[in-house]
Formats: sequence, structure tokens, C-alpha cells
Amino acid sequence: MRYALICLDKPNALQTRVENRGAHLAYIQETGVVEQAGPFIDAAGQMCGSLLILGVTSKAEAEAWAANDPYAKAGLFHSVMVQEWKRVIG
Repeated sequence: MRYALICLDKPNALQTRVENRGAHLAYIQETGVVEQAGPFIDAAGQMCGSLLILGVTSKAEAEAWAANDPYAKAGLFHSVMVQEWKRVIG
């Protein structure tokens, strides 16, 4: 199963994102469940959120992954939506 994580940063949280980016990328690498990922970009060209596609067995597993993400632990996100997702193209 695939789950999309749609994460929106808190306002004015770019520094928190930058400070925790290395740990976030390492977490992605070590867990091995992220199939696609990248930041959302605001009108000023700055990172302001994240979209990740996880290949996991359940919504609970996706939620646990999201809760253990260093970005989440640093309090970066204003909101996180976990939604089952079906790939049709790509």
C-alpha cells in the first residue's frame, strides 16, 4: 500500500526546516520506505512543507513513520495529513 504524507510547515519555520534537514534525509534513507519525496515551495521560492509517498503496509505504519520524522519531532509542521494513495501514472 502507498500513503501520501502532506505536511505543511508552521509560519516562519524555515530555520527549523534547515536545521533538521540532514536528520530528516538520513531518516528517509535509513527507513527505506519513502518512494518519492520533496518540499513544497512558496511564492518566495522557499521550502514550506513536504510531500512524501510511503510504501508501507498500513495507515498506522505511515502515521508512526510520520511521528518519528525528525521534522515532526522538531515541531516543524502546522499540519500533517496521512492519506492512502493509489499510483495510476508513473
